[in-house]
Amino acid sequence: VDLPKGKKSGLREAERILKRIPDVAFIHFQEGDVVRHSLVQKIIAAYAKEEADHGY
Repeated sequence: VDLPKGKKSGLREAERILKRIPDVAFIHFQEGDVVRHSLVQKIIAAYAKEEADHGY
């Protein structure tokens, strides 16, 4: 999710609502899953740190 701070994520809202349905699953990728370019991995890591620091 790359929305500005304070903006509600439709993706997260969908996950919150749909996660209780047995036939629905969500995959969460980490920076190690990115194999394209090292800059993309750094961007993902930065977002993960921001999320961890602020408890999103």
